[in-house]
Amino acid sequence: MRFDIDSFRETADSLTRNRRRTILTGFGVFWGLFMLLFMIGGGQGLKGLLEENFGGFATNTMVLISSNTSKPYKGLPEGRYWNFTRTDIERLKQMIPELDVVSPMISGWGNSVEYGEYSTSAAIKGVSADYCKIEQPKMRYGRYLNQTDIMMERKVCVIGRRIYQQLFPDGGDPCGKFIKSGDIYFQIVGVDMSSSNLSINSSSSYSLMIPETLAATIYNRGNIVDIICLTAKGGIHTSALEPRIRSIMARQHSFDPDDSEAMQVLNTEEIFMIVDNLFRGLNFMIWLVGLGTLMAGCIGVSNIMMVTVKERTIEIGIRRAIGAMPGEILTQIMTESIALTLAAGSAGIVFAVFLLNIFESATGGATQFQISFNTAVIATLLLAVLGALAGLAPALRAMAVKPVDAMRDE
Repeated sequence: MRFDIDSFRETADSLTRNRRRTILTGFGVFWGLFMLLFMIGGGQGLKGLLEENFGGFATNTMVLISSNTSKPYKGLPEGRYWNFTRTDIERLKQMIPELDVVSPMISGWGNSVEYGEYSTSAAIKGVSADYCKIEQPKMRYGRYLNQTDIMMERKVCVIGRRIYQQLFPDGGDPCGKFIKSGDIYFQIVGVDMSSSNLSINSSSSYSLMIPETLAATIYNRGNIVDIICLTAKGGIHTSALEPRIRSIMARQHSFDPDDSEAMQVLNTEEIFMIVDNLFRGLNFMIWLVGLGTLMAGCIGVSNIMMVTVKERTIEIGIRRAIGAMPGEILTQIMTESIALTLAAGSAGIVFAVFLLNIFESATGGATQFQISFNTAVIATLLLAVLGALAGLAPALRAMAVKPVDAMRDE
């Protein structure tokens, strides 16, 4: 009786140890896949939030700003200030056909805007009709400025989101109503609800967009424009056009083409390229860390299967003795390995999706912190392959067990 009790206890302890090892090994696979998918989904969400901040702004925009020269040129002293003119707009269009949009802007800041008893401050932007290709508006009401508005110098405007909310707190369509800025009344023709944090001269939310010809008259600019915004045609990098643009402007306004301070150039293409490269590097790190963690978990599966095969030597030997084929032993061990990795990995997928959903809810649904269905399918297939590889060595060891050796171990 004493022998039977000890044998039972030994068997129970062995089962308990196997269960603990299996749970710990499964947790390794679970954690590896969870980390991989959670970081992928989190990276996509962060990228979405960043794109939301830059949303609507053309990725191949170049902004030209005139400034003081820093070098003497052809008898002209350094420190001389110069201005863009409307002639420069047509010159760039004709001499650089690779350009798609060449749009002037005339700006005014700190303007008070009133409607009835409500008032707010706004930045007035005088732009052309094609400026919407640079900062793409999200029109809730009405329309954007058109070419007729520009040609006829109409006193019309498109108001930004914040201006609309402060002047019209009760909501509704404000198109056709007049707002006052200074001594001038502007008729609202549209409401732009875009909220991009990337803008020129002032946020679109606080901007009052008017025809640039009207702005030139209001601010007495004559033929002068403050800045020039341009984009290149598809497939052409604006950075490649910068030397030609600088050369044309230098020749026209008599400053040294190598004087980088005479004309400031803001190239958003470079900014977006930096952001893209940043997320490429981030994705590489995510896959590197995630796959490394997942591989560590699968190595753990292989080790536990090795221990299992060793502890089941007698069982495997008996099965071989009564006629079990080597292929059946191989299939059994590999199936157990695949089942363990799939079970733990599936739990990791579910937990990653659940946690990412919480993050998405916390951001108010501004972007999707989720993994795609294809990513989940690829992860499942990857688990099956890794599970098969993890079980291959233990399965081969099990196939090599001979009934005689198993009996000898007994």
